[in-house]
Amino acid sequence: MSENDLKSWYLQYVAALDGRRLDEMDQFIADEVTLNGTPGRRADVIADMRSILEAVPDMRWQVQELLFDRDRIAVRAVNTGTPQKEWLGIAPTGKSFTIVEYAIYRVRDGRFVEMTNLHDSADILRQLTA
Repeated sequence: MSENDLKSWYLQYVAALDGRRLDEMDQFIADEVTLNGTPGRRADVIADMRSILEAVPDMRWQVQELLFDRDRIAVRAVNTGTPQKEWLGIAPTGKSFTIVEYAIYRVRDGRFVEMTNLHDSADILRQLTA
């Protein structure tokens, strides 16, 4: 895929996440995928996404920066939400969070084969318990 194709494709992925269209993830995530260094399957990634969305139903991913290097995508996004169920070991308090997420993906044959993301969990905990 060209850089423009990857950008369009990635933004469609984020739109599907924001739209809660997890049934569309098969067009973005390979059957076998490595998530944060752990080999797994698309179903594992979707289960993780589903658990986040169940706990934080208004979760949003706002892309701030996208960088491309051949088959890799680097992303800086701002994530926001208000947990409605226990999440990250914290009971819901009615408080919202805003965090920066950094993610790196590797794409093969039009699907993610590696997905790595990093955010400051301590900052989330601080915001939700302050």
